[in-house]
Amino acid sequence: MAQKLLIRDLTLRDGQQSSFATRMTQKQIDRVLPFYKDAKFYAMEVWGGAVPDSVMRYLNENPWDRLEKIKAAVGDVSKLTALSRGRNLFGYAPYTDEIIEGFCRNSIESGLGIMRIFDALNDVNNVKSTIKYVKKYGGIADCAVCYTIDPKYPKLGFFDKLKGKKNPEPVFTNAYFLDKAKQMAALGADMITIKDMSGLVPPSRIAELIPLFKQHLSIPIDFHTHCTPGYGLGAVLMAIIKGVDVVDTNIWNFAGGTGAPAIELVYIFCKKLGVELDINMEAVAKINNELMGIRKELEAYDATKQFPKPFNPLTDTLPAEVDKEFDKAIEAAKAGNEEALLNACHAIEAYFNFPKPNELVKKAEIPGGMYSNMVAQLKQLNSMDILEKAMELIPTVRLAAGLPPLVTPTSQIVGAQAVNCALDIKAGKPMYSNVSNQFVNLVKGEYGKTPVPVDPEFRLKIAGTREETPYDTSKYQMQPNPELPEAGGVKLAANEKEVLLLELFPQVAKNFLTKKKVEAYEAQHKEEPKVEKAAAEEKKAEPITGKTVKAPMPGSIMRFLVKPGDTVTKGQPVVILEAMKMENSITSDYAGTVKRLLVKEGSTVAADAPMIEIEA
Repeated sequence: MAQKLLIRDLTLRDGQQSSFATRMTQKQIDRVLPFYKDAKFYAMEVWGGAVPDSVMRYLNENPWDRLEKIKAAVGDVSKLTALSRGRNLFGYAPYTDEIIEGFCRNSIESGLGIMRIFDALNDVNNVKSTIKYVKKYGGIADCAVCYTIDPKYPKLGFFDKLKGKKNPEPVFTNAYFLDKAKQMAALGADMITIKDMSGLVPPSRIAELIPLFKQHLSIPIDFHTHCTPGYGLGAVLMAIIKGVDVVDTNIWNFAGGTGAPAIELVYIFCKKLGVELDINMEAVAKINNELMGIRKELEAYDATKQFPKPFNPLTDTLPAEVDKEFDKAIEAAKAGNEEALLNACHAIEAYFNFPKPNELVKKAEIPGGMYSNMVAQLKQLNSMDILEKAMELIPTVRLAAGLPPLVTPTSQIVGAQAVNCALDIKAGKPMYSNVSNQFVNLVKGEYGKTPVPVDPEFRLKIAGTREETPYDTSKYQMQPNPELPEAGGVKLAANEKEVLLLELFPQVAKNFLTKKKVEAYEAQHKEEPKVEKAAAEEKKAEPITGKTVKAPMPGSIMRFLVKPGDTVTKGQPVVILEAMKMENSITSDYAGTVKRLLVKEGSTVAADAPMIEIEA
């Protein structure tokens, strides 16, 4: 019986998120959906990840509408998939079972078929609830083991060795990954994904992991990777040869580079290998034609601005020398010759003008998104001169925090902290003088069990306690759901779906829902004259006479911790500033009375912008 391979198409979620900052509008997605119905992918990843946040934040669209419209167009032809971060769902805080259950139920009712569940620490405890509720409401629980590697520690010198100093033993072994997969299978996982979010798994390693998983697990195995450091295509070919059940791909114009390999290249390999691929490639070609125009429309967000050479495997003939590279790749994969396999795959990608391997990401062994976040943060701070130092500090910061895998949100937490530590050194301060709330929570234990224990003395320094302190969901407080006078007194969140958006994305959903409710109200009362707000504007223009609390970096105001009239002490936290997805508690340098708040919650501020006026 011929080997059969299933394909999960990532184009509409991970594909656009990896390469185009998740900026596809619903209108753009609607243009490709009729062809998707004909393509007959096993699954389509369309939701989760950054999609719900981004469609509200940047596109003023409702995330639930997106899921429901795709389901209406595709029906039951392909299972719709979302990515969820276990107990954190899409946020940065652990949620109660009540919220997890409501989210899973509404997602499945809105059309979701498969929930891919992962935890950034590979802490299996954090995926239990989502598995339970996904299965309770008829969904498929796809549990992901996050692939990561041990840091490259500095080489020990002669005197270090003389003193008996040793670098830590490897943690992320094949046995480690298999153990995590077996634990999740025991909890009821319907399938297991090896999730290589950084594209760091080389073909030789996946050649070990797939047979190991297939030997010890009786459920399907999916392989997810990216092409950033240059391993992606070779690793996917190796996984197919080793008998993987499902692979994740993108369609041609959204493939390669920071994204996953192209389905068209996988199709050629499968034809040569005699592997059955039940995909309508004519429909895929129609989707790709539409994606070409959409990609041009997304030019402002295009990570590479490098289009692959137009190609349709059904109608275009490969030049003999390129066809030979496909044969060389297969031969090398079967022989276990990784170097020859990668050379052949890179030759194929070069011919089709896919981006070259990112050598910096490959050498640094961190996710491309983590690197680009660090660069963006340093550019905003006018501190690009410390990038090298920040990169150098990543292994130290990561080990101190319990060696978390580098995946959202831990990659951002560790990356942002490495930047903070480099800034501390530059300013002549001790490392960890400035820490984000998320880093404190990670070290404290609120995100779950880290792969290695955090040193109690380090925890005391960062979090004020030696004891590991798990997050207590019994103390969870629901987001406020006020009435909106400016929208005729309606509630901010009118139903359970909107309440869930408010819980998962407090500030973004508050802004989005407020805008929607006000727009609806104003549309109903077009004829009413607008009251001028001259008095408010006059008050706004009042000169600042007191001391001010300024933003230390660009960001958005999540919430104020004080109000006018409050007495504050020097060093007291007064505002939570979100910067690079991290929450930062900003303290007052002055004791005194809060005179006024100079900006609104939810507003964006530049570095050094005054936020609070204090009469000292």
